[in-house]
Amino acid sequence: MRNLTLSRLTKTLAAAGLSIMLTLPAAKSFASNDLPDLGTAAVNTFSLEKEMVYGDAYMRVIRSSAPLLNDPVLSQYLTELGNKLVANATGVKTPFYFFLLRNDEINAFAFFGGHVGVHTGLFLNADTESELASVLAHEITHVTQRHLARSLEAQQKSGPATIAGLLGAILLTIAAPQAGMAALATTQALATQSKINYTRQHEKEADRIGMQILVEAGFDPEAAADFFGKIASRYRFTTKPPQMLLTHPLPESRISEARTRATQYPHKYVPDSLNYHLARARVQVRFSSYSEEAALNLFEKQLSRHSYTFESAALYGKALALFRLKRFEESEAIIDKLLARDDNNLFYLDTKTDLLAERKDFQAAITLLEAKRKLKPTSQVINANLANVYIEADESAKAIPLLEDMVFLDSQNPLPYQLMTHAYRKAGNKALEHFSTAETLALAADYKGAVDQLNFAYRYTKDDALQLARIEARIRQFKDAERALDELK
Repeated sequence: MRNLTLSRLTKTLAAAGLSIMLTLPAAKSFASNDLPDLGTAAVNTFSLEKEMVYGDAYMRVIRSSAPLLNDPVLSQYLTELGNKLVANATGVKTPFYFFLLRNDEINAFAFFGGHVGVHTGLFLNADTESELASVLAHEITHVTQRHLARSLEAQQKSGPATIAGLLGAILLTIAAPQAGMAALATTQALATQSKINYTRQHEKEADRIGMQILVEAGFDPEAAADFFGKIASRYRFTTKPPQMLLTHPLPESRISEARTRATQYPHKYVPDSLNYHLARARVQVRFSSYSEEAALNLFEKQLSRHSYTFESAALYGKALALFRLKRFEESEAIIDKLLARDDNNLFYLDTKTDLLAERKDFQAAITLLEAKRKLKPTSQVINANLANVYIEADESAKAIPLLEDMVFLDSQNPLPYQLMTHAYRKAGNKALEHFSTAETLALAADYKGAVDQLNFAYRYTKDDALQLARIEARIRQFKDAERALDELK
C-alpha cells in the first residue's frame, strides 16, 4: 500500500469534488464548556475538514456495498426528524446527513462528517417516534462530541499504526457488519479494529447528552430507557444479539442510569406522531420480510381489533399492501379516504401518484403534484414524483429542472441522477444520459465506471465546447478521486 498523508488525501479528494454540500439546520451556538475534556489533541491532528472529506469518501463506498434505501418519503421523514434533533444540539460543527439501510436488524451508526445510518429494523422495533428519536439523538452526540476523532487520537498515542490503517479500522468498525465493507480493511486495520470502538465513557456521554437533545426537541425522556429495556429483554438469552447490542452494549446499569436521568426532567405528555406510524407501516409493507399477504393480514387484524395507535396508519398500511397485491381499486378507495382527511400528507400523495401512474392518468397526477409543489417547493417527495410522472408522460424536458433543483439541495442523493438518466434516455440525449450515469456511479465510488460513461458522453458531444470542457474536467477529478480512495484502502 502506498503511503498517503492525511493532508495530501484531503486535498486530493477535495479537488475531486467530494465535499458535502448540505445546508446546516439551525442549531444552538457552541460554547467551550459544552465539550467534555476527553483529549483535545484530536482537534489538531484530525480536523473537521478532514472528517468531512473522509465521511464523504466512506459514504460513497457504503453506497456501493450496502442495501441503501432511496425512498423519498422515508428519506424526507428521517431527515426532518434528524434535523429537528440537530437543531437542539450544541457543538454542531458539520452538516448532518441521515440515510436508511434496508435491513431488519436493529441498528444505527454514525461516522465522520455527520453521517448517520439507520436500519429499517429500527422502525420495526420502536413503538413510538420518541423511541426512534432517542437512538438518533445518541448517534448525533457521537458526531458532535467527535468520539471517532478522539478514539483515533487515543489510538495514535498508544501505538505506531498509520493514519490510513486506523481510518480503515474505524470504517470497518462502524459499517462492515451491516454493509460488507471488508474491501477497505487492511491487515493492520483488522488488527486495530477492536481497539477503537467507542469507549464506555463515550457511550455514557452519548446517553447523557443525547437525552438532553431528545428533551429539548420535545420528545419523551423516558423513551430511551423504554427502548433500551425492551431490546435488552428481548435478546437477553439469544446466542446472536443484534448488531446494535454488539456496538452499544446494554448492561442493567446503563438502563437504570437512563431511567434515573429521565426522572430529572419534568414529566409531560408527549403525543405520538402519525407520520412516524405511517413511516413504520411503509417499512412493514414495502421494506421488510413481510409477504404481500402477511402485510395485508397484519393491518386487517389491527383494524378489526382496533389495535392501532392511529387508524389512519393502519388504513395506509392496508392500502400499500393492496397495492402490492395489484388490487388497485381497493387501494385507491382507502387513499382517497385518507386524502379527504389530510390532503397535504406526503405519504398519501405519494401513493395516490403511484395509483394514477399505474392507470397512466399522468395528467391527473401532474395537476395534483403541481398544485402541491406550490405549497412545498423543496419537498423531495413531490419533486421526485412529479419528475417521474413527467418522464413517464414523455415530457422529460419538464422533469430536468426539477431534478437539477433536487441535486442542488442534496448532492449526495443518487435518485435525481438516476431519474435524469431515464429522462435523457427518453429524450434521446445520449451525451447527457451518459453524463448523469457517470455522476450516479461516482456517488457509489465506481470511478472507473464513471470515467467510462464520461468517455461515451464525450463522443456524443459535438460542437458544445463548454460541455466538452466540463466532461474533461470531470474525468480528471474522478481519476484523482479513484487514486485517493485506493490510498485510503
